[in-house]
Amino acid sequence: MKGFLPKQFPLKEYSSHSSSSLTKLHEIASNLPKLLLTARVPRTIGLLKKDELSVEELLEKKLDRDLRLAMVQLSFIAHAFIWGGSKPKEILPEVVAEPWVQVAKFLGRPPVLSYASYCLDNWFLIAEEPVSLENVGLITNFLGGLDEDWFVTVHVCIEHAASEAIQAAEVLSKCNSDSSEIEINDALNSIQRSLIEVNQIFSRMTERCDPYVYYHRVRPFIFGSKDNPDLKNGLVYENQFGGKAQFFRGETGAQSSIVPSLDGALGVHHSKDTLRHYLNEMRDYMPPEHKKYIEKLESSSQIIELVNQSSALKSSYNDCLDQLANFRSLHLKYAGMYIHKQSQQKNSFGRGGSTITGTGGTPFMSYLKKHHDETREHKK
Repeated sequence: MKGFLPKQFPLKEYSSHSSSSLTKLHEIASNLPKLLLTARVPRTIGLLKKDELSVEELLEKKLDRDLRLAMVQLSFIAHAFIWGGSKPKEILPEVVAEPWVQVAKFLGRPPVLSYASYCLDNWFLIAEEPVSLENVGLITNFLGGLDEDWFVTVHVCIEHAASEAIQAAEVLSKCNSDSSEIEINDALNSIQRSLIEVNQIFSRMTERCDPYVYYHRVRPFIFGSKDNPDLKNGLVYENQFGGKAQFFRGETGAQSSIVPSLDGALGVHHSKDTLRHYLNEMRDYMPPEHKKYIEKLESSSQIIELVNQSSALKSSYNDCLDQLANFRSLHLKYAGMYIHKQSQQKNSFGRGGSTITGTGGTPFMSYLKKHHDETREHKK
């Protein structure tokens, strides 16, 4: 597996079954759609004994793939508990909070549902065929159903399609004045081809993910506590963090490493303001190795100087920026369709959340337009 998807397929079940706590964890996570439908998540969590979801066995053995599955399942269970009712819960019981904090610490990420657990570590191939929208299923769901699955599997397939661009970005970042124009041009062409495929996949979002269903059934579960008026006092992880409430961003596509990696490799800079600060903050929610990869590309890329010195490279470079801007343009279009317009609808089940800010707590419309425009401005 290349790009930012796991090198090995995510686990659907734990490789070690000697622990009853892992069996219980898997059972609850697998039944979340039914538990949410019947409003039984709080009761189910409330009946658990203190260490009934313990992950000590995985931590002792340092089983990375198993721990990433545990992070997925604990994140979904926690968010189902917090966001599954008419009002969000402000205290997460210790039986979920403690193992969640432990696993998150091991993985180097905050204890919140992030893109890595929602997408990167949460899929499987239905048949022994290549990754495609017709062959990817989700391991863990909230409510389940066509729209929720399609929304996430589109992102999985985007990550897969972007793998060629990510490989080429690394090649590009190593190019210097001694590199041949053919090598640089080949890398740029690879990025362009890959992004064309990414945009083709992204353009299919509306096929099976309805904007109304997304806003009222999918989106409510992926919010965080930071900059969220519904959890203005933060979230208390019972008997963790010294009892102090924590503030973490919600799951968002801004936590994908694709665009910041390509920005870095292509020398696309965004002006410093609160939105730029937000983007940098999103890196704290990525797997640490992805964050380091982005930083390496940003610090080493000399593409701007190379393009400025060669008229032959400008066309290929501009083609890459066009495709990157097209991706951002499509994202902006969907934000209007799936969030802005749907905010006018009222629904008793599912709280679409703030219409001004995205699930990560940022004013998303201005953020998306700003970075789209800045991408275009880098064209030669």
